[in-house]
Amino acid sequence: MKDIAIFGAGGLGREIAAMIDLINQKEPVWNLVGFYDDDPAQAEKLSDKYGGLLGGTDELNSVDSPLAVVICVGNPRTRKLISGNITNPHIYFPNLVSPDFVAEDPESFSMGRGNIIKSHCRVTVNVSIGDFNVLNGTVTLGHDARMGDCNVLMPGVRISGETIIGDCNLFGSGSFVKQGLRVGNEVTLSPLSPLMTRPKDGCTYMGNPAKIFKF
Repeated sequence: MKDIAIFGAGGLGREIAAMIDLINQKEPVWNLVGFYDDDPAQAEKLSDKYGGLLGGTDELNSVDSPLAVVICVGNPRTRKLISGNITNPHIYFPNLVSPDFVAEDPESFSMGRGNIIKSHCRVTVNVSIGDFNVLNGTVTLGHDARMGDCNVLMPGVRISGETIIGDCNLFGSGSFVKQGLRVGNEVTLSPLSPLMTRPKDGCTYMGNPAKIFKF
């Protein structure tokens, strides 16, 4: 079994610890050694079952043997920042995929590194995703969809076919993206909102249909 640690001791991190346990029930792969987090207060939320807090970024960058790390933080821009701050050559970032994930055409599906795909997610045909994305349960990606890096798709998101998505976007639970749209970078789509037109980078969209929201 290979050693793995979780960066991020909050709710998502504890969920992924449970998912690692499920993966190991099917085939023993990972030895979860514990958590890293730059907020020491997160240690209070951890249970003995999955290990304690081993330190923060500095301690992780001092590890002197191979260690897989999964980044379990739900903010897209923070995911990008953390991945850039981990500079230790001993650290590598595997893809963690729920055993029930379905790729309808596995040969035409590709992904980079450091991705998390939780339970009941599905991709159809000719789909690709980059690095450090989170598909957080019951997410569907349609045919010919393309996704960049550090995107977070909350439960129930539907991405239609031929959609192109950039980096660091956040899609709320139950939201929907119309077929063929281009979504750039750092867009936030609120829960249950259908996105029907091309959004502007760095903006928040909500409503039915989703429209730009200015705070």
